[in-house]
Amino acid sequence: MLETVEKSLDPADWKSFRKQAHKMLDDMLDYTENLNTRNVWQPMPANIQAHLHSALTEKNLEEAHADFMQNILPYAVGNAHPRFMGWVHGGGTPVGMLAEMLAAGLNANLGGRNQAPVEIERQVMRWVRDLFSFPETASGLFVTGTSMANLIGCLCAKTNVLGIETRQNGLQKAAELTAYTSTAAHISVAQSLDISGLGTNALRKISVNENYEMDILVLEKAILSDKKEGKKPFLVVATVGTVDIGAIDDLQKIAALCEREKIWFHIDGAFGALAKLSKKIAPRLAGIELADSIAFDFHKWGQVPYDAGFILIRNGDIHQRTFASPAAYLQRQERGLSANSPWACDLGLDLSRGFRALKTWFTLSVYGNEKLGQVIEHTCELANYLKQKIEHSAELELLAPVALNIVCFRFCCENANQVNAEIVIQMQEAGIIAPSSTTLNGQIAIRAAIVNHRTTTSDIDILIESVELFGKKNKSKK
Repeated sequence: MLETVEKSLDPADWKSFRKQAHKMLDDMLDYTENLNTRNVWQPMPANIQAHLHSALTEKNLEEAHADFMQNILPYAVGNAHPRFMGWVHGGGTPVGMLAEMLAAGLNANLGGRNQAPVEIERQVMRWVRDLFSFPETASGLFVTGTSMANLIGCLCAKTNVLGIETRQNGLQKAAELTAYTSTAAHISVAQSLDISGLGTNALRKISVNENYEMDILVLEKAILSDKKEGKKPFLVVATVGTVDIGAIDDLQKIAALCEREKIWFHIDGAFGALAKLSKKIAPRLAGIELADSIAFDFHKWGQVPYDAGFILIRNGDIHQRTFASPAAYLQRQERGLSANSPWACDLGLDLSRGFRALKTWFTLSVYGNEKLGQVIEHTCELANYLKQKIEHSAELELLAPVALNIVCFRFCCENANQVNAEIVIQMQEAGIIAPSSTTLNGQIAIRAAIVNHRTTTSDIDILIESVELFGKKNKSKK
């Protein structure tokens, strides 16, 4: 006979649990409210690392929370901080944090079935569809991020040219497929060719012009050359907001070329695609509405807490044929929990999926497109403010055009590469400000990616002052 011993993981004392829960929420609100007074980042001391490598020990909730506050929270990457400029990471919002709490409490699995959370994801998809002027036949899906979204776009492009035969028979007929992107594209584009089974050798990397945009003439010549050699061009990946400098490829010309050559046109718009929310910047994305698929992240310029990537596909039928896999235990019905087809698992790789849509739905609902667009505009204005400060400094040099919100520059001196690499590390370790570095034409650049809605001109001033200070210190050592 089954024992009647209580095995639930719910608290035995809900009153005490509520008190601790409110303290945890207050601690995170305090953390967010006072970010500006904290270090952007700090390295973990050896004793903290050792603690985090220790074996499992059971704790009560209060002890686990204390461990988090003391040993985890102070040593995060710091992207919520207004002076985090290292990579294109969004800052998140208190609204998004609360929405994530609600989603966790609901614990919905959005693989499918007849439930309101699925309808919320579909509602956000329709908002996205309208933002990019896609047809009603379009479909979309929340994913971890643009890396996964780029893979889905690649797989849909393969289905578009080869049908679903390769899903059963493999890639015997795919050996001649070729894809194209710029040398400035994100590494996930090549990874998509790799993971899809087509191989990275199927990807042609097209050179960029002086503005770091894909060279259309070189692209056209590469496509024609491949066709003469019996290859089958099937995918072009343009970028809206390149990794290093935030450049925007010429979407209209690429779209026209893809239309003429019957090639799937995919856009990696990881952060840049959401510039469509800005009335001032949106015209620069002309042609994005012509894409066959768009990959982007709400957790960057959209300020939604991690993770909240999205893939939008123009042809919903191709999208579904690429992934749908009927199974008896997933059989659909007209009524009951098994209704509401197609399900999200028909559109992507995951059957178990979290409720990413809710924090996005809250963010869009509470702040609105216009306010989010203004935040995006402001980060670009700050980038231009930084550009002007650099141009007026005798010790600093701009290393690339400022296309959107990313600024690449350096401190001028002998052994500039070594000095600028050290400047970045020292600023990060000091906790004052956290840019990153990259290499442009053989030169180490200090890279400031201004994404956070909390960043102000005073933070830009601190960046300039810190670069000059650490630059002079390192210069004197040489």
